[in-house]
Amino acid sequence: MPTLAQLTILAPGLLGGSVARAARARGVAQRIVIWARRPETRLELRGQPWCDAVADTPEDAARAASLVVIAAPVDQIVPLVQRIAPALPAGALVTDVGSVKGEIARLGGAALAPRAHFIGAHPMAGSEKTGWQHGTATLFEHRTCFVTPTPESDTTATTAVAAFWRALGSEVVTVNADQHDEIVAHISHLPQVIASSLCAFLARKNPAWRNHAGGGLRDTTRIAASDPHLWRAILEQNRDEVLRALREFEEELHQFQVALSNRDYLEVAARMERGKAYRDQFQPLP
Repeated sequence: MPTLAQLTILAPGLLGGSVARAARARGVAQRIVIWARRPETRLELRGQPWCDAVADTPEDAARAASLVVIAAPVDQIVPLVQRIAPALPAGALVTDVGSVKGEIARLGGAALAPRAHFIGAHPMAGSEKTGWQHGTATLFEHRTCFVTPTPESDTTATTAVAAFWRALGSEVVTVNADQHDEIVAHISHLPQVIASSLCAFLARKNPAWRNHAGGGLRDTTRIAASDPHLWRAILEQNRDEVLRALREFEEELHQFQVALSNRDYLEVAARMERGKAYRDQFQPLP
């Protein structure tokens, strides 16, 4: 993709900080401008080698942007799009990193049309850690990034946003926003709910048990350490799809319980074999 004259990143946490680092390392942008909500964060960001300027307001950060990446929590993305809309240059591109897309893609696009373009995105990268300090230039390498246009989206803008995420090392998958929300309800949001619920259940047992936890429990529940406030907003916005996934998973768990209760150990083993086969076919992480 052509080098961006200015890349602007709003509300950099782990993902936004990684976008800036990756863009600088890969020469994606001539100039990188950042805005953070907290004054103390803006002060900390000044002088970082992957940041050319820190703006005091989102509007100032967006004023000369070729492309804006909004890395705020999902409930803050649309308000930020609406806030920067009057300041954006004609033809500017805006994308995001939110893990819910349907309403964000529609409202974001409506807020900018016809002067600028919002094309939603969701890089499947990150960890239970938060904060720009934990960002890395390699976070997106070989990781899926969903790009989620709506039927009203400009195809040239969609192509440009996809090229941007590829330039950061991502493997781009383009799907419509609603299809994205169904997919991630199953492969991202449901695992988070299960891990958190398992830990909440175990917290009702003898507290000393956790001191004996082996790798199985630690691996299964790693994401339970994620920020509950961020996840509350995600689950609020993708409520319907997550509820559908939960109902389907409850049926799967019920059928396992029935097999075990009936001493149908062939069925128990068959279900565990299906699970192993699915897990064995995961693509290895870089």
